[in-house]
Amino acid sequence: MTEGDNERSRVRDVLALLRRPRFAGLALLIIGGIGGILFWGAFNTGMEATDSIAFCTSCHEMHDTVYKEYQSTIHYQNRTGVRATCPDCHVPHDWPHKLLAKIKATGELYGSITGVIGTPEKFEAKRMELAQNEWKQMKASDSRECRNCHRFEAMQLSKQRPKAQASHAKAQKEGITCIDCHKGIAHLLPREYAQDEE
Repeated sequence: MTEGDNERSRVRDVLALLRRPRFAGLALLIIGGIGGILFWGAFNTGMEATDSIAFCTSCHEMHDTVYKEYQSTIHYQNRTGVRATCPDCHVPHDWPHKLLAKIKATGELYGSITGVIGTPEKFEAKRMELAQNEWKQMKASDSRECRNCHRFEAMQLSKQRPKAQASHAKAQKEGITCIDCHKGIAHLLPREYAQDEE
């Protein structure tokens, strides 16, 4: 018998063993476990890769508009060096909401591919609609992503300006959410919004 014959014989013996009902279930469990681990690793890697400024600004629609605006805000650069990135404000941290947000964001890919906001002019024409959608989402979640960093109970109101102290005390008492007062905190307000306010 040759070495190749011996190897084939061993493989046949292992396969015969795995076909036995007792071992077939175990083999399926092991293969399923390994497959699950590989799938979860790839899926989680994809989720993490899409939670970066590099990914968020990879299309020029975001890079040339809202990203440039964000760079001049306190969320980008401040005296303490703490930076809030795109996903900190726009992607929930808890798993179920995060997954739902990622699924909804695939619509943005469609918009990018079709060029719906492909030029600065097209982006500006849709800015109010885009902002209103984001504000609505933030209001519905009680500004959940803002509260990952900003919590009423952690604020030292005595160190805030009098107007901010009064506003935060009122907001806490009346259940006013962050986005009700802080629109335009990281991006320019749409022209229509400024006109509505006048």
